[in-house]
Amino acid sequence: MHRQYQDGDSAWKLQYMINRWSFYIGIMMIVGFISSAFKPSNNLEKKWFHVSEKEELLYQFPSEKPSDYINQSLLYLGKHFVGFKEAIAIRESQGQYRLVNSLGYMGKYQFGTSALRFIGINNNAEFLNNPQLQEKAFVALLKINKSKLQDLIEDYRGKTIDGVRITESGILAAAHLGGAGSVRRYIESNGKKKCRDGFGTSVKSYLKQFSGYETQNIKADSTAKARCYN
Repeated sequence: MHRQYQDGDSAWKLQYMINRWSFYIGIMMIVGFISSAFKPSNNLEKKWFHVSEKEELLYQFPSEKPSDYINQSLLYLGKHFVGFKEAIAIRESQGQYRLVNSLGYMGKYQFGTSALRFIGINNNAEFLNNPQLQEKAFVALLKINKSKLQDLIEDYRGKTIDGVRITESGILAAAHLGGAGSVRRYIESNGKKKCRDGFGTSVKSYLKQFSGYETQNIKADSTAKARCYN
């Protein structure tokens, strides 16, 4: 009986020691894991970081600031044509393809009926329900306006009118808003002939807001039409 008691006592002590060491080992592992989380990693080995000669760390992630793309390793969409197109869409309709405003202007880029007819679109309902056609219509009108204002672009690009630096993209955006004639009158009058649309939006505001985008690949074409081939 005494022997059995000793054997049982030894087994209990052994189990106690095992449990105790398991507890301490577990605590040490948790502390070690938490501590490692605060150790600085070697960022220079990460491919998504770049260190310049001045040892400034540049994060290579999307940004709205062109200055964040010093080495141009990522595409900055903000000033590319897609950025120009979408910025105008947001300004005009919040990007809604089926929007018709109180003055009857339609779609993502707010076309009037006369402009649609001029680029070969004769069915307003089809236009409103066809995003692909709306995108082509926008480009077609840009080509037409560029053909009408090519001389103005060449003569005034880089100059400052009424406090606004003139660029090709600004001229094309303003022409989309108020027509090529309104843009020409405003610029050639050195900003004295103020031109606004039905909601009071000025040609000047579009010249300024949409300045500096890449639109040089748009080819001037006075006969441009919008066609949708399914």
